[in-house]
Amino acid sequence: MRKVPMRKCVVTQERLPKKELIRVVRTPDGEVKVDKTGRLNGRGAYLKLTIEAIKLAQKSRALSQVLETEIPVDIFEELLALIEE
Repeated sequence: MRKVPMRKCVVTQERLPKKELIRVVRTPDGEVKVDKTGRLNGRGAYLKLTIEAIKLAQKSRALSQVLETEIPVDIFEELLALIEE
């Protein structure tokens, strides 16, 4: 059996398999991007792929604290669009 990589959601504090989470990255040049591949260079934070978790992340500013930068509104819109696919 292969080991399943586990990561922690910065909002809900749940440990989940990496495939059930989405990674948001602050790149070395200070840009914030949604990392669909999980391989972008930079400081990353994982979010549970649910509407509630994303809205809570926006409201509580947990993502901003972890990445130590302001998160643009379009990042949250992109995350919500990923869920609706």
